[in-house]
Amino acid sequence: MKAKGFDYLKKITAIDYTDRIEVVYLLYSTGQKKDEVVMVKLPSADPSIGSVVREYPSADWHEREMSEMFGIKINGRMPKRLLLELWNGSEAPLRKSFVWGKDYKRIE
Repeated sequence: MKAKGFDYLKKITAIDYTDRIEVVYLLYSTGQKKDEVVMVKLPSADPSIGSVVREYPSADWHEREMSEMFGIKINGRMPKRLLLELWNGSEAPLRKSFVWGKDYKRIE
């Protein structure tokens, strides 16, 4: 997409559809003044995707957020937690399969 002129990454997010997860990239071309949406389907069981930080440095925080909140493994990234540093649960909290109280222990 960068070769097509989409030189700015506005946002990356994920959507959990229970049977699959979709990663959504919102790109912008400053030259063409045009948005483009790219969606990538991942299996729900063990989702993983490659990092785009090398191409789009602004992806750094978005990838960390997806990793922690949706449990998506970002290939080429260290799994250091930022948002859920004190999280004790094993399940990703923005997944539809997440159940409060099942595995969660409050840290005092």
